[in-house]
Amino acid sequence: MILLKSPEELALMHKANMIVAEILEELAAAVKPGVTTGELDRLAEDLTYRKGARPAFKGYKPHDVAYPKTLCVSVNEEIVHGIPSGRRLKPGDIVGLDFGVVYQGFYGDAARTVPVGKISDRAERLLRVTRAALYAGIERAQVGDRISDIAHAVQQTAEGAGFSVVTDFAGHGIGRSLHEDPQVPNYVRRGMPNPRLQEGMALAIEPMINEGVSELRILDDGWTAVTADGKLSAHFEHSIAITARGPWILSEVANV
Repeated sequence: MILLKSPEELALMHKANMIVAEILEELAAAVKPGVTTGELDRLAEDLTYRKGARPAFKGYKPHDVAYPKTLCVSVNEEIVHGIPSGRRLKPGDIVGLDFGVVYQGFYGDAARTVPVGKISDRAERLLRVTRAALYAGIERAQVGDRISDIAHAVQQTAEGAGFSVVTDFAGHGIGRSLHEDPQVPNYVRRGMPNPRLQEGMALAIEPMINEGVSELRILDDGWTAVTADGKLSAHFEHSIAITARGPWILSEVANV
């Protein structure tokens, strides 16, 4: 069931997502050689509580293993759901920061991938294309369009640049729950649910784009997804609302 949000509910979602956006800005600034992924997680949790919110991911349990941390930190070949640890970042790494909060009953969720110092030209291009794929998808989030229009825009941008789209994970609806209907895949497939976009829908659009093959595997921790060929992956995400005036990016600092 797709739950449409009222203007008042979207205003609260905007507040939740602004907390996410502001904390992601601080986390991105903290990414540097020598910093551990665990230190980034502790910073995210401290900032979350200071802003009167609570972590959205910590304790989340869609399967047998609950997610144990506040922040997902995915380095290099890790696609999503990397668990923070004592791992130290190195120059040339790329780091996916996926973060969410709950604020006054509503979820905020966003992600970005950032460089650690100077990165390779190929890695820089992967980040640029993945971010462009996100905004191409957002551009198609118009009243009357369909989920497949978002998916096609993401897929065309990524594959047109010679990269591959992860097909094992998708974006999603968002609101009073972290994951709501509908799913928002990053590629078009035959027979996929394809609802028409309506005013009041709230979606988390999140391209996950790989340098090499699209296939992945899950590590023994039950969460971390890595590329099957060990090549790089990037992840960008915004939570948006469908409005009569076009897509409203709830998790973008420029919208404060």
